[in-house]
Amino acid sequence: MAVDVKVVTYRDIFQYEAGKKGVHSEEYLRLSASIILDKQDLASLGIAEGGRVLVESDVNKIVVNATASTDEPHPGLAFMIKSPWSNQLEGDDSCLPGAPGFRGIRARVSPSSEDITQMAQILERLQS
Repeated sequence: MAVDVKVVTYRDIFQYEAGKKGVHSEEYLRLSASIILDKQDLASLGIAEGGRVLVESDVNKIVVNATASTDEPHPGLAFMIKSPWSNQLEGDDSCLPGAPGFRGIRARVSPSSEDITQMAQILERLQS
């Protein structure tokens, strides 16, 4: 089972502050390696909040935790904090220099039994 979504990225002060303390910390991982899904989409995937999901775009794939949205219903629309995890889903030419890439990223979300993609794995991808 999979759900097609458009991922919208956003900035978050709590994640930003955690990153200043260390991007390899558990707090930064918890705040950054997450996707917020509509409750209907979460139910369609058959997973509970906090379950892991594989998020695949045309560019790359990552495993993150899923969180249920508390906002009005928005099936097919997902949210991720602008982070190394959401950046993995975008191409290198995703935005102009100096302009934040707050645009929708088309992706497919499916349940996963894999571990969350770790910062070390992201850094390794960037170096290859």
